[in-house]
Amino acid sequence: MSAAPRVHYMDHLRALAMLAGVVFHAALAYSPLLHGLWPTADAGGSAAIDVAAWALHLFRMPLFFVVAGFFTALLVERRGLAGLFRTRALRVLLPLIVLLPPVLLSLHALTVAAAAHVRQPSPLLGLLADYARTHDGLPLMPTLAHLWFLAYLMLFTLLVWAVSTLEPSPRLQAALRAWRPSWPVAAVAPIVLVPALAATSSPWPAPESLLPQLWAIAFFGAYFALGYALWLQPALLDRLRRAAPLLVVAALALYAALPWVLGAPRAVPPEPATRWLDAALQAFAGFWLTLGCLIAGRRWLDTANPLMRWLADAAYWVYLVHLPVLFAVQYPLLDVALPWGVKFVLSTGLTLAISLASYQWLVRHTWIGRWLNGARPRQAAGRTRSDALPGN
Repeated sequence: MSAAPRVHYMDHLRALAMLAGVVFHAALAYSPLLHGLWPTADAGGSAAIDVAAWALHLFRMPLFFVVAGFFTALLVERRGLAGLFRTRALRVLLPLIVLLPPVLLSLHALTVAAAAHVRQPSPLLGLLADYARTHDGLPLMPTLAHLWFLAYLMLFTLLVWAVSTLEPSPRLQAALRAWRPSWPVAAVAPIVLVPALAATSSPWPAPESLLPQLWAIAFFGAYFALGYALWLQPALLDRLRRAAPLLVVAALALYAALPWVLGAPRAVPPEPATRWLDAALQAFAGFWLTLGCLIAGRRWLDTANPLMRWLADAAYWVYLVHLPVLFAVQYPLLDVALPWGVKFVLSTGLTLAISLASYQWLVRHTWIGRWLNGARPRQAAGRTRSDALPGN
């Protein structure tokens, strides 16, 4: 049997979203919006960081879930449900179980050390330091941390199995393959996301709790379903290409009306009408930006590129390790007298350099790389990396 081709544009979008994730988490230390809530929050910062970082936030994780849904459909078609579960158990569930404890312990150890030694702590770190002094230490909080994506990916895998066992499932897939939506459908589709976002805070938080959150299941599940539909209906993005510039411009216009862009924070808690307004602005702006990324990726990134392929292969490892690395870099920077922009560039650059170098030297050519990403291309006769993560 001939080798299955690699899906270049989805691989490349995954790589770019991974890079955006490191930038986003590094930016939170200099975000006025999160100054009192983020442990590495620096004394310096700028409203410009909020404008840029929360724009990334609108479409970065939705894009990951679209990629995840796309490759889920690919795996179901090529390997069946049994193959899907074998792949996801090995490369999603097992890494979550094995790596979550060391990730939590490393973040906890870094925070304990910073609380004890940093002279200019962030507001949250200062509170943690006071707590540690009066209670002889800090408790280890049970959370999924940034690995929550893996937990929801497994949940959606289970939902795919549940839907596939229903009698109407073949007819549903046939309907999706025959579906020919036009741009007005894409223009109004985000309305289904509004109730989920209205049920949480604005901007939407990472669902890090150990128990699944209904708003996150509905919100990210919709993007996962979109990705699944894109595999069944590959021409969908081509049909929407002409409308993409208009949708992106409209998305940016809606984003400009959000409170952190206007510099006018909402009342806490916000009025119901305000909460629904912000939810609608986020839902429509985020969906249209995500769609714009997908269309641009299919248009310009659907070709082989050695650098982007390497970054796509590195994406899962970087996703797993970047937050502890980032905290290890940013905690000491709290006491360094440098402009916030320099600290932002330093922390982003060092985190990427350490994460990518460790992938190349410690992971790529080892059993860890085979565990996380599957067989290397030279080992698998060039078959598609449809089980590489995160995003699939």
